[in-house]
Amino acid sequence: MFKVFRKWWKYLTAKTNKSFDDKADPAVQLEQALAEAQDQHRRLREQAVNVIATQKQSEIRLNAKMAELEKLNGNARQALIMAADATKAGDTTKAASYNSAAETIANQLIQVEKDVEGLKAMVINSTQAADQAKAAVAQNSRLLQQKLSEKNKLLSQLEQAKMQESMNAAMTQLSETVGDDVPTLKEVSDKIEARYAKAQASSELQETSVDSRIQEVELATANVEAQGRLSQLREELGLNPAPAAAEIPSAAPAEGTTSTS
Repeated sequence: MFKVFRKWWKYLTAKTNKSFDDKADPAVQLEQALAEAQDQHRRLREQAVNVIATQKQSEIRLNAKMAELEKLNGNARQALIMAADATKAGDTTKAASYNSAAETIANQLIQVEKDVEGLKAMVINSTQAADQAKAAVAQNSRLLQQKLSEKNKLLSQLEQAKMQESMNAAMTQLSETVGDDVPTLKEVSDKIEARYAKAQASSELQETSVDSRIQEVELATANVEAQGRLSQLREELGLNPAPAAAEIPSAAPAEGTTSTS
């Protein structure tokens, strides 16, 4: 039962994530990704600062121990010299006191030398860790710069994708029905072409029909009558031009007939 519930929970989680990714704005998601990368870089820098600070602190402590070691060496030498001088002077008490002081200083010197060796090893390790931290910060900084440069490229591609989607939607609206009561441009074009073709066909039929021929005859008759009427009016008004004299040879009189003047 628990396995079934776990599978069902994983399925719902995956479905929810997919639905969210489908509806999420890529520009916002890009800003989120870059913000997360910048936060990771900031945390890495903080860790690197702590590592480098530890290395610097180890160096400071080592330098202090080295100075203390040098001072103890000087004190031990001085105590031995003073003990030798007291011995030469015959003052055994002072000689013993200086020798005891030199022994005490020698014990301190041994402990400080051990501390110095431990600090040297610590400085070496912390220096290596600091170098690695610096290299990691430098590499991550280059990656962050690449991501910032890629951001501009991705945003440009996103704008181009949005423009292309808008163009595709506009072109789709030209060929698809906008609503139930709105025809498409292609449907209107087909309808106009059909009406134009039908009108042309009707006109051709009218040109070849009997009625059209009768109308042509009537029109020609009317033109003839009109021309005749105009000629009559010109004669009445004396506007007709004089006919040219025709040279026609006179016929010979027939036999048995007389010509009349």
